[in-house]
Amino acid sequence: MAFLRDMCRAAAIAVAAAGLAGAGVAEAQTQGTIKIGVLHSLSGTMAISETTLKDTILMMVDDLNKKGGLLGKKVEAVVVDPASNWPLFAEKARDLLANQKVAAVFGCWTSVSRKSVLPVFEELNGLLFYPVQYEGEESSKNVFYTGAAPNQQAIPAVQYLMGEEGGAAKRWVLEGTDYVYPRTTNKILEAFLKAKGVAPEDIKINYTPFGHSDWQTEVADIKKFAAGGKKTAVVSTINGDANVPFYKELSNAGIKASEIPVVAFSVGEEELAGIDTKNLVGHLAAWNYFESVKNPTNDAFIKEWHDFIKNPKRVTNDPMEAHFIGFKMWAQAVRQAGTTDVDAVRQAMYGQKVKAPSGFVAIMNTNHHLSKPVMIGEIRPDGQFDVVWQTKEAIKADAWSPYLPEDKGKIADWTYPWVCGNCTAPKYTD
Repeated sequence: MAFLRDMCRAAAIAVAAAGLAGAGVAEAQTQGTIKIGVLHSLSGTMAISETTLKDTILMMVDDLNKKGGLLGKKVEAVVVDPASNWPLFAEKARDLLANQKVAAVFGCWTSVSRKSVLPVFEELNGLLFYPVQYEGEESSKNVFYTGAAPNQQAIPAVQYLMGEEGGAAKRWVLEGTDYVYPRTTNKILEAFLKAKGVAPEDIKINYTPFGHSDWQTEVADIKKFAAGGKKTAVVSTINGDANVPFYKELSNAGIKASEIPVVAFSVGEEELAGIDTKNLVGHLAAWNYFESVKNPTNDAFIKEWHDFIKNPKRVTNDPMEAHFIGFKMWAQAVRQAGTTDVDAVRQAMYGQKVKAPSGFVAIMNTNHHLSKPVMIGEIRPDGQFDVVWQTKEAIKADAWSPYLPEDKGKIADWTYPWVCGNCTAPKYTD
């Protein structure tokens, strides 16, 4: 009997110890952190645009943690600097996913940086939230694209300039930085313009390297092209710090918006903060958000930004809003899934809604792109924008362009029965 009593006592102690150990694990899980990666260039040619996006995510993390964190844990941002070096983006992404074990990554600006990291995210099944307008022609199950696709920016901007309200342009200069986003966007725009009856000789396409600084020749060529007697517009896909000398040379050359309007897809409030904008008044940008829009959500967004960054002169811009939307959707999806598991969060992302600073409700679609409004703004003397045109409702992004013959019939839909980002028939399984 004594032997049995001792065995029972030992078993009870073991059960109690196991319970305490389990409680310890549960407590450790509760007290632990959820890591996210921040993959933005803080040096090099793209730092002018990307540093603010790093700060935006830090603001969102700070706000989330002040409200109790996520799943009972604090969220920790792991910040790295890929330094505008495209192969380095892939190295940093691999470290974040494989070694830092981050639950999601918020990052990239240029399409070449996104293309660089894409194989890493697909190999390691990570989640990337990409916040910048881009050329489309992609839908990966490992990427949520929170910036604009071409039908949410490039196409509406050109349609505006073609119309009477935008000046009825007949000739077109497609001026871009030499990499995948401008080249693919301009391929789509060229096909669109030709479909609208624009003659090939009325379309001029030119590319310059990242960081290009001497714009005299290019701007002189634009003036010469516009001297043919037809109303000419410039569509700019120039990226990064090359925009500063480009706009300065436009001013030096006396190019006024009333004569040759420039519509930019990568110039927002942050880029204009380093330029004397008085001579650029009237030139345009196409985005899904401008700081100048008036609504309570935007007022709160701007106040939160100024309170966090401790500088009332720091502006907000469209890619910041895209990160705001993406981060909030990710947090909502994690709560809904009850876990940071990538596959569970991916499923929970579909249909997520966020009241955005644009004044619209952003919706995540099953093609991993958002429904967003389109806005065209005119540059003001203070470096802000007056919204001169916008859609009445949010526009669903097209991952594949209807203007490219090779895209005919392509579907991006990561839910049954399609389960693919690029197919012309249902796949049924992942």
